[in-house]
Amino acid sequence: MIWRRGAGNGRERRDGAGLLAQLRRPPGGRDARIMLFAQLLDRTGTGVWAASCVLYFTFVTGLDARQLGLLLGAAGVAGIAGSPLAGHLAHRFPVRTLLIGCHLLRLGTICALLVFTRFEALLPLVAVTHLGDRAAKTLEMLFATRAAGEQRATYQALSRSAANAGYALGAGIAALGLAVGTREAYQVLILGNALSFLAAAALVWRTREQPGHDRGRRSAQVPTEAADPAAASRPAGPNPWRDRGYLRFVLLDIPMCLDDSVLGVGLPLWLVEHTDAPHAVVPAFLFINTVLVVALQLTVSARFETPRRAAGAVRLYGLTLLACCALLALTPEHGAWAASITLVAAAVLVTAAELMRSVSSWELAVSLAPREARASYLGVAGMSQSVQKSAGPLLLTGAVMAAGPAGWLALGAAVAGLSVLQRRAGLRRLDAMEAMDAEAAVDADAVVRAGSRAATGSDPAPAS
Repeated sequence: MIWRRGAGNGRERRDGAGLLAQLRRPPGGRDARIMLFAQLLDRTGTGVWAASCVLYFTFVTGLDARQLGLLLGAAGVAGIAGSPLAGHLAHRFPVRTLLIGCHLLRLGTICALLVFTRFEALLPLVAVTHLGDRAAKTLEMLFATRAAGEQRATYQALSRSAANAGYALGAGIAALGLAVGTREAYQVLILGNALSFLAAAALVWRTREQPGHDRGRRSAQVPTEAADPAAASRPAGPNPWRDRGYLRFVLLDIPMCLDDSVLGVGLPLWLVEHTDAPHAVVPAFLFINTVLVVALQLTVSARFETPRRAAGAVRLYGLTLLACCALLALTPEHGAWAASITLVAAAVLVTAAELMRSVSSWELAVSLAPREARASYLGVAGMSQSVQKSAGPLLLTGAVMAAGPAGWLALGAAVAGLSVLQRRAGLRRLDAMEAMDAEAAVDADAVVRAGSRAATGSDPAPAS
C-alpha cells in the first residue's frame, strides 16, 4: 500500500487501496464497518420495496391513480420532516439508539401493510415509513461525521457504494417476485424488506455510541468547548433556523439534487414520450448509474475531499447537469439507435453530476455547520434532498418536459447559474468561519498565557 500526502491539505491519505480493501478497513474502524453492512442490508430492502410498491398498491390493494398520487405525495411531505426531527432528537438522545428506533419503526409500519389495505390506513403507514427513512439517513450521516472524523469524505464514498450495491441487489430480488406476480409473491417481498430493517437494527445495536453526543446540557458542553477554543467562541447552541447563511446553503442545495429526478423521472418519460428509442433502454439508465457510482465514488470523493474542493465540485455539478440537459434537448425524436445512444450518454452525464453532488452536499453540510450544533444543522441540511424528491418530479413533468427541448435548456442553465451562487456563498462562509476560528485561537492563547503568569506569580516587565 502506498502512502502519500494529499495535495493542498497536508494530510496523509491512502492511495491505491481498492474498494473492497477500504470496506474492510473503513475510516471509523469496526463500528464503521458494521454500519456500512447495516446500510447495505437496509438499502437492499429499500430497493425491493421501491421496485415493487407502485405495482403492489395498484394490483394488490386496488388503489387508483389519484389515491396513489396522494399516497406518494404524503410520503414525500412526511420525509421532509424526518431530517430536522432526527437532528433535533440527536441533541438529546444517543444517535445509535435513535437509529435502532428508526429501523424498528419502519419494521412495524411495513409489516402493518400486510394487514391493512384500505387507503385511509395506508396513508399514515406509508407517511411514517418515509419519515423514518429520512430520519435514518440523517442519523447515519451524523454517525459518519463522528466516527470517520476528517476522513468523512472517504466514509461517504464507501457509504454511497454500499447503498447503490444494495439498491441494485434489491431491484434484482424484486424482479423475481414481480415475475411471479401473485399476492403471495408481493407479500414475500414486503417481508423481505421488513427483515432488512430487523437485521440493520441488530447490526447497529452491535456498534458503540460515537463520541460527540450532546444531550443538550450545559455540563456536557463544557469539555467540548474547553478542548476546542474555536467552538467556545461561537454562541452556545446556535439555531440553524435562525442562521441565514446556512439556510441559504440548504435552499440552494435543493436544485443541486435535481439529478435524482432527472435520472428517475426525466430520462424514462422523455424516452417514452418524445423518442423512438425502445422501452428496454430504460433499465439501462439505472444499471449504468449503479455501476458507475459503485466503481467511481471513492475516486471522485478523493479528488474533492476538502471543504474548498467540495465547493468547487458544486460548480462542476452545474456544468455537468447543463451538458446532460443539452443532450436531452438535442435527442432526436426519430431513429431508435440515435435516440438510444444520446439518452445513454445523458445517463452517464447525470451520474457524473450525482457523483459530484454526493461529495459537495455532504462535505459542505458538515463543514458549514458549527461543530457544537452539528446534529441540528445536519438535520436541516437533510431537508434539501427530501424537498427535491417531492418537488423535483412535479417540476420536470409540469414545466420542463411540457416546454419541450427549451425546457431542458432552461433547467440546465438555471442549475448551472445557481451552482455558481452556491459555490461563492460556500466559500464566503468558509472564509468567515476560518477567520472566527483563528481569532478564537489567538484569544485562547492569550488566556492560557495570562493563566500561566498568574500561576507562577510573575508579571510582565514594565514598559520602559
